[in-house]
Amino acid sequence: MGKCPDCGTWDALEETTLDPMTSQDPHKGLAVAAADIQGGNALAGPEPAAGARALSEIDEAAAPLPRLSTGIGEFDRVLGGGGGGGGIGAGAGASGGGLVPGSAVLLGGEPGIGKSTLLLQAAFALASRGTKVLYVSSEESAEQVAMRGKRLREGLAPEQSVGSLDRSLFILADTNLARIVEQTRKVGPRVLMIDSIQMIYKPDVPASPGSVTQLRRCCAELVYLAKASGVAIVLVGHVTKDGTLAGPRLLEHLVDCVLSFEGDRYHAHRVVRAVKNRFGTTLELGLFEMTGKGLEQVPEGAGLPAASAVTGPGSVVCPVMSGTRCMLVELQALTATGFLGAVKRKSSGLDANRLAMIIAVLEQHAGLRLADRDVFASAVGGVRVNEPASDLALLLAIAGAHFKRALPPATCVLGEVGLSGEVRAVPHMEQRLREAVRLGYTHALAPRGKLPRIPGLTLVQASKVSEAMDKMG
Repeated sequence: MGKCPDCGTWDALEETTLDPMTSQDPHKGLAVAAADIQGGNALAGPEPAAGARALSEIDEAAAPLPRLSTGIGEFDRVLGGGGGGGGIGAGAGASGGGLVPGSAVLLGGEPGIGKSTLLLQAAFALASRGTKVLYVSSEESAEQVAMRGKRLREGLAPEQSVGSLDRSLFILADTNLARIVEQTRKVGPRVLMIDSIQMIYKPDVPASPGSVTQLRRCCAELVYLAKASGVAIVLVGHVTKDGTLAGPRLLEHLVDCVLSFEGDRYHAHRVVRAVKNRFGTTLELGLFEMTGKGLEQVPEGAGLPAASAVTGPGSVVCPVMSGTRCMLVELQALTATGFLGAVKRKSSGLDANRLAMIIAVLEQHAGLRLADRDVFASAVGGVRVNEPASDLALLLAIAGAHFKRALPPATCVLGEVGLSGEVRAVPHMEQRLREAVRLGYTHALAPRGKLPRIPGLTLVQASKVSEAMDKMG
């Protein structure tokens, strides 16, 4: 046919290949829902097969890249932005962090740690600025969610609109995936939150909710819905007794971002870290404190002020970097009488292999006899310290605990320790030292070399482990 039967134009017809298996696609219903959410019309017949395109033909501006700020700066920081301070409900970080439209985020944590609280506060902050949010609770009724939300609403910033919150936040208590997708199609939210994925089931799958089969199917379909509709989906996942996410490891591969909510449920402080993030770094930390009105951000409480630091043998403060943030962390060590050949080397918040290396350096280059001493080391505050910049601080904490000697008050220590006993420089030296001065530290023990001069800070340099140990009282 050379002439179009509809418009009568000659040579206007183009050959198109149709995929006959499209009608049997299990995601066909999700594609229809996604089209309705986007405001388009789903194709009634078979869809054309998608063809490959050259990279130069792809319009980057059409990609849904602008992030949706959750309104919680510490949460935005972990999701991929450099979120700043302020209380819950405060504005986003300066670098525009937040949820990427069309992404799938999996949030895991121990029971009672505050996953639902964080998610509901983020839903309130989003909805108060007019972003439509659908919060699906598979473990509580809608009335229970509303009761919990009354005290969390008090944490909203005064400038945020409560009226907009009432119009933009929708609560659904359901566990059936088909009904959840249908309500998503009707509401048309920009953010879909599901608490939790373990309770969601697909009726046509012959398996109980929470099983590997159900988790795999439900998560795969929700990820497909996110990509097809541009809705950002946040899933809450349970963890096992070992602290890992429950279910198949496939869940972590399917989603774009895996967040871990950590902390002791019997203490106030909480830490959110990214285990996987396709749209940002995995080095950032979000710091929170659990209060009677929910989770409060602790943007300025990341460091340990000099006035609060414990001064004594076995306690050393070190400036450590986590992404773009510098934190002053206290490292503690204790040595006790052990049995030769059966000594204990225990660490909390520190790398056990690095602890063993530091002990070997002390024995070889500092003359300490630790073969019959139990050594315990810990990073105070629940923050995990992995970077080499903490080597010298850990070494002096162990040596101080062994000799009952301490560093002068208001002193921080930083430096990497080599196997030959040398102390090496670490990156971001100026940022670490300026943060130490801001928190009240007046002395810094650092590697020998060209160091920035900062008013109010006295630098003490050492090139060998033995030199650094001589600085202890």
